[in-house]
Amino acid sequence: MLLLVGYEARPFNLAEMNGMISVAHRGASNFAPENTHSAFQKALELGADFLECDVHLSKDGELIIMHDDKVDRTTNGTGFVKDFTLEELKELDAGSKYHTSFAGEQIMTLDELLEEFYGKAGLLIEIKKPFMYPGIEEKVVTLLKERKNVSGIIVQSFDMESMRKVNLLFPELEVAILMKPSIQHLSTQKIMDLTSFATYINFNVSYVNQRVIDQIHNEGGKVLVWSTKSRRWVDKAYHYDVDGIITDFSIWPVEGPVHLVQD
Repeated sequence: MLLLVGYEARPFNLAEMNGMISVAHRGASNFAPENTHSAFQKALELGADFLECDVHLSKDGELIIMHDDKVDRTTNGTGFVKDFTLEELKELDAGSKYHTSFAGEQIMTLDELLEEFYGKAGLLIEIKKPFMYPGIEEKVVTLLKERKNVSGIIVQSFDMESMRKVNLLFPELEVAILMKPSIQHLSTQKIMDLTSFATYINFNVSYVNQRVIDQIHNEGGKVLVWSTKSRRWVDKAYHYDVDGIITDFSIWPVEGPVHLVQD
């Protein structure tokens, strides 16, 4: 199976991609502090096709790249992202908790990520907990509309209605739905509904089966999968013939499967 790598400083034309893509989860987050410049840069070095990131809104309405809704786990600060201004967030150390060699690493904004990395890799942007941030979809769309070409950008969320909204605001932008384990027995009608507005339906590889993937493909949709930090599940993804893999170990999909596992 062909895996396309190498962005060559221009946006992807996804319609031309006929192989599996590798998506670096929060950047190469097994090698550097997640969702930081170092993690995204390392992902490029490892050959990732897409950089995945998470966004929240700061107190002053800036789009902040961070997975959690609180800064506690990954920085030296305490509290919710929404209670900090951008200036206050920039004062936090987002690297030392990972390793002292990353001391002083700053939190990034989505605008900074776009400026630095879009054109070198595609972007998979996850809107986290949109119910906490009224208007976050409009802010993401407004920022992305400033780009001449968004063919290498995908916006995703577990919140289906949020993604319907993004699709209505910016139909040219590809959106993805992140599926929870409870929907592993996805009906044909539900698949048809989701693929009517979402290009990608994304799953934990442990909670999806070949039938669902085939039905999504039959409806013109695509599938990205992710799982725990184990190389074995990458083999399962290849076996399922999915469209891409979201992984902390972004070099693995480039290397290809070691062995196939059965359903």
